[in-house]
Order: sequence, then C-alpha cells, then structure tokens
Amino acid sequence: MPTTYTAVSYGHALSEDALVTVRRILASAGAEVTGESRARHPGFDAAAFQVRDADFSATASERPAGSRDPAGFVVRLRRALADAGPADVDTAVVPDTLRTAVRKFIILDVDSTLIQQEVIELLAAHAGTEAQVAKVTAAAMRGELDFAQSLHHRVATLAGLPESVLADVGAKVMLSVGAERLVRDARAAGHVVAAVSGGFSQILAPLAESLGLDFALANDLEIIDGRLTGRVSGAVVDRAAKAASLLKWSAEAGIDPAATIAIGDGANDLDMMAAAALGVAFNAKPAVRAAADAQINLPNLDVVLALAGIRGA
Repeated sequence: MPTTYTAVSYGHALSEDALVTVRRILASAGAEVTGESRARHPGFDAAAFQVRDADFSATASERPAGSRDPAGFVVRLRRALADAGPADVDTAVVPDTLRTAVRKFIILDVDSTLIQQEVIELLAAHAGTEAQVAKVTAAAMRGELDFAQSLHHRVATLAGLPESVLADVGAKVMLSVGAERLVRDARAAGHVVAAVSGGFSQILAPLAESLGLDFALANDLEIIDGRLTGRVSGAVVDRAAKAASLLKWSAEAGIDPAATIAIGDGANDLDMMAAAALGVAFNAKPAVRAAADAQINLPNLDVVLALAGIRGA
C-alpha cells in the first residue's frame, strides 16, 4: 500500500479559514504535509496537500511504540475530514499511485453521472409510465431492489414503443457539466476514458462516439419489426459487470489498477468503485456517498481532473 497521498480540497470557493481547518484536521489525524498547491477551475477552487503518515516518515528505530498501521492511515484521514471538515468543502484523500501515474484509467457511470438524466425515464415518458419507472429507478439506485430485476420490470413498460423514440430521447440527453472537458483533457494527456451503463447501448453508442470514449458498454434494448419488445438482449450490465469492465479494459489498456478512478451515483456502481484505486460518488445517494472513497457534491465533472491530477488544456 502506498504511503504518500494527496488530500484534495474542493468547493465553489476555498477561503483561507477553510484551508486552515483542513490543515489542522490533517495534522490532528497524524498527517505530515510535505507540499501544497492551489488552482482555480471552471466553477470551483481546489487545493492539493501532499501528505504522508508522520509516524512512518521516521525510520523504524525512531517510530514510537504502538505507532499507527500505515494501512489505516487513509481511513483515519477520511474519517477525520468527514467528521470535522469545513462546510461546503469536500476533501478527497487520493493515492499518489493514481495522481502520479503516466497513464490513468477513468471509468464513469452514464445516467445521472456522465449525463444529467435517467434515460429509461425519458423513454418511459413516451409510454406514459414515467412516474412508475422513476419510483423503481430511485429504489434500485438506493440499493433497495435487485438491479437486474428492476431493469427487466422497467423495460417491460416500454413494450410497443416505436424504435423512433430512441432518436428523440437521444436528442434530449444533456451531458453533465464538465463532461466534455473531462474526456477531452484526459484523453489529450494520454489517459483512457470509459463509460459503462445499466442503461442502453442505443443511447450510449452515439454518445461514446461523439465524445471519443475509448470503451463503452450498456444493455441492448430488443427491437423487432421496428418496435421495442420490452426486453433486453443478452446479460444485464449490473454492478458485477461494471466492476469486471473496469478490470478488463484497464488491463487491455496496460494500466495498473492502482491508476484507476471510477465515478458513479448509484448502488449498482459500488463494485466498480471498490475495484478502482479511487471510487468517487457523484451527486450520489447517501449509501453510495458513505461507501465511496471521495465525494463530488458539485454538479461538475471537472473535479475528476483535479482529483486525478490531470492538468486541463
């Protein structure tokens, strides 16, 4: 496990008082700050504190009896920052294996992460089942329902819709703030960007092509004689499939798991986030925020660039 990390604080604005509070929390949790930098990004400020475990910066003979286990250093920092961090400021503790990697792998959920909407709800509006589907989607994202079962239930309400609704919905999809810049700047710097979705390939495929994503995967809506059947073809892209995609694609790209970052908002993203070096909850449900390594509570994917240490163009 690496012994050096970067604590990245971010918010709409970072006051000097807020930064003093972050420094105090880091010190009280046993972190030695070895460097600091600040930057202004579109829509938010960020400050990066290079930290290491003060106990383990000493030689073995100098460490105090009962000095801390380095494996618990990050947990301790994250807990202290979550408990006492300044209001309206989030601080992520990022392993330097990710921030300093020559090539990084970034994977995003799609609905309510890469894009602002839930595609299945846009489709359900054409079938008159939007309220019903939205209720099931919310429960599934909170982890209260099995994702595959909930998907089959929701897709069944779309049976009979003409294939043409897909083009209509695709035209209504809105990218999240910062999404285009995230993909553009990350790929321009030589990194790999992927998207994996419990939604539908008929929407994700053209979006992935327009953004220039390196990898993309989603469910296939079954269409027969120009109409949706209310079924999906093949295996459902569930939480296990998302985690498997991260591991498969990063390996294909020749990128170590220690240089991966996963961003999502729902319970079906948790396995993918756990498999990454840094799992980020983006405007997420409470259970997802609690399980994530970091949170982005701004509607701005540019924060991912700051977390990963990628300089914008």
